[in-house]
Amino acid sequence: MLLELRIENYAVIDSLTLEFASGLNLLTGETGAGKSILIDALSLLLGDKASAEMIRHGADKAMVSGVFEADDTAARKILEENGIEPEATGIILKREIAAGGKGRVFVNNQPATVGLLRQLAPVLASIHAQNETVLAFDAGSRLTLLDSYCAQSKAGASELPELAEKYATWTGIRNRLAELERDEQDRLRMADLWSFQKKEIESANLQPGEDLKLEAEKRVLANAEKLYGASMAAYEQLYEADSSVLAGLSAARKHIEELARYDAKFQEAVNSLENARVALEDVSATVRDYAEAIDASPERLAEVEDRLALMDRLKRKYGATVDEVIAYGEDVARRLSEIENRDEVTRDLKKQMEASAAAYLATAQTISRRRYAAAKELQKMVEAEINHLAMKAGFKIEVSGSDEAANWTASGFDSVAYLISTNPGEPFKPIEKIASGGELSRVMLALKATIETGRKNKAGVQRTLVFDEIDAGIGGRAAEAVGQKLKGLARGNQVLCITHLPQIASFANHHYLIEKLESGGRTKTRVRLLSADERTEEIARMLSGATLTETSRQHAEQLLKANA
Repeated sequence: MLLELRIENYAVIDSLTLEFASGLNLLTGETGAGKSILIDALSLLLGDKASAEMIRHGADKAMVSGVFEADDTAARKILEENGIEPEATGIILKREIAAGGKGRVFVNNQPATVGLLRQLAPVLASIHAQNETVLAFDAGSRLTLLDSYCAQSKAGASELPELAEKYATWTGIRNRLAELERDEQDRLRMADLWSFQKKEIESANLQPGEDLKLEAEKRVLANAEKLYGASMAAYEQLYEADSSVLAGLSAARKHIEELARYDAKFQEAVNSLENARVALEDVSATVRDYAEAIDASPERLAEVEDRLALMDRLKRKYGATVDEVIAYGEDVARRLSEIENRDEVTRDLKKQMEASAAAYLATAQTISRRRYAAAKELQKMVEAEINHLAMKAGFKIEVSGSDEAANWTASGFDSVAYLISTNPGEPFKPIEKIASGGELSRVMLALKATIETGRKNKAGVQRTLVFDEIDAGIGGRAAEAVGQKLKGLARGNQVLCITHLPQIASFANHHYLIEKLESGGRTKTRVRLLSADERTEEIARMLSGATLTETSRQHAEQLLKANA
């Protein structure tokens, strides 16, 4: 549940702090006041794409932060997997957008990524935008809607991730087979090239990490005289010279021992000096041995440089490092083996593809059966919801698709259609083709209400549901029905809704007014929570327009009283 939203220097908002509560939170205001800007800002906290163009003119950066109440295990698990310490009070998200295009993300005041915001988004909130009523009925989104319900139905958890992995395995084997089955001339030409590359890499007898080791050895050999001089000078200063560090330390130690004979508190200092002496002797021995081991051999330096030059030639052709060159050689050897043993490899790959296809198909068919069952269950509930929203319409979810390999995808082989009959006796047709804007809005609300209610019942925690003008294209009795549905949805979730309709606004538990003001020659947006009297005035304005009348006030009072 969203407890607080702070926005600074974003679009026409200079500084704004909003506190939200559970229940139905309605936001109203004149067209262009900045209502959708609030939704855009919240979308940034859920991982949406940022744009430097949204930074308020004259500011260096924009900032959006939010405090969510989230005590469910799913959110905590995501945080822990990403190395973020959970807060006892909830989750604090913060996102900054810099004028240069770069930005920063913080989760619980710890540096994070936009990817983590996107991981957290499903367990914190969901935003249903005004254009979603059209976009959500494309082929991919239709399937996603059904799968989101299927994943939380009695059929059990979704196996879509497993299916995607099996599809990737199957397509990988299929592509390797296609590569082997290219025309003979092409295969032979590639075989000659790969054979040359394999011999060139093998003849170098490369070892993993060899280039890094030789670079280090080259630095030592090329600077042998300097290193020898520095080592011996250090040894002289530490140990050998009459005025060495160790000689001075020994003299000081004798004096401290004399003090310790009479005052025990100096015994610890004696011990410290003894430890220092041992450490200095170790360092002295180390630099002496290092100096003695230095091999100032021009012959070895030449060998190392020649070896590194060979590696550089190979790296220019086959990889940025010796390890990458070795990996490339292994890949070429595998391809040659496949060509030289083409028939045997092809038979093996076909067996693997047959097994992977069977594994994919088994999972895809299981998911398909669940989709059919879930579609029948969901369509009944959605049809009931639609009719509660002042639509006398029939609703169907049609799942179809062939399990032939040509239809396989990472999400299965099914296609989903949402059909509606808006008048008794009329045939069912795709909703996106025949429904009006208002009907699309209500069907989408019915779908979302059904799915979100199931999600809440399963998870046992509230989420924030945001509806941005989902009431587009409706009015009158339909608007009242939508308001009732939003109010019902808000009993188990926190609902934030932007609306232009007074019938819907009258159902609010908390009503916020969004206003555009001018101050100091600059335009800015202000949002404030309305009192009971102010609510009456705002709904009266929504009913009558700029000129308030006593009749509109009375009508507003009646709406508020009826929908309290």
